Amino acid sequence: MSFAQGSRTQLAYVVESAYGTTPATPSTILLPINTHSLNLKKSIVSSAEIRADRQVSTSRHGNKSVSGDIVCEFRADDYDALLESALFGVFTTNVLKLGTTFKSFSIEDGAKDIAQYRVFTGCAVNTFDLDIKPNAMVMATFGMLGKTQAAAAGTSIDASPTAASGNKPFDSFTGTITENSGSLAIVTGLKLKVENGLNPTFIIGSSSTPQLEYGRGKVSGELQCYFENATLLNKFVNETETDLVFSLTDGVTGNTYTFDCPKVKLNGGDVPLESEQSRIITMPFEALYNSSDATTLTITKS
Repeated sequence: MSFAQGSRTQLAYVVESAYGTTPATPSTILLPINTHSLNLKKSIVSSAEIRADRQVSTSRHGNKSVSGDIVCEFRADDYDALLESALFGVFTTNVLKLGTTFKSFSIEDGAKDIAQYRVFTGCAVNTFDLDIKPNAMVMATFGMLGKTQAAAAGTSIDASPTAASGNKPFDSFTGTITENSGSLAIVTGLKLKVENGLNPTFIIGSSSTPQLEYGRGKVSGELQCYFENATLLNKFVNETETDLVFSLTDGVTGNTYTFDCPKVKLNGGDVPLESEQSRIITMPFEALYNSSDATTLTITKS
């Protein structure tokens, strides 16, 4: 008897040309992952009939959808398609901006040691979170929402998936952060979040959605900084808009991704006294549309 082991798991994806439909001859690409929680979810519809024996006689599976997180150590190239889905954009000459182009995937979870494969269709990035901390790899979480899952099968939809790039993860040692064109060398933590407001659009006659609806692309985040002076704090107090640019470099081959929020509003400035040591400012922020850049967020590869 053999049980599926996490160490023998692979996750692969292919871009869909028609929503919720896996290409007839899919050429999948492997994703480097730390964990994932993709699963099929179903609502339960039970009869409310009142019976003299107090029993429930009928229950059926109702609307279904796919949800879960793909958690990874962020690196160059491997997640570009997911970033495009997150920003509703397309990398053009290595530049990606928040846009309006919807992209979905079929994603296969392969338990290779027991030869069982689950395929999730109609999956798109609902949320994207980037978490940068000192002395750590940069972590990315792609919150997925999808249409349905096919029955588990004993063979993969692609017996020879394309390998991942082999690029090394970004770390927190070799990046840079600037605010208002000046170096921000006091940051102890940085979080970035993109939210798309995806929802299934259930209809009569089908238990799965024919399409995902979406809302505005919201970009927000949080800065944690040493309390060195009142510059940032006063920008919150005075509601002064600024910008925020940070670059990640892998420290091995020099791959760099630069995240540029050209118009930022700081929406908090908590400076608690928690110990006898250094005091930290926690500053949530919201990125806003900047007409000069025609975007809220730009990601540039180099």
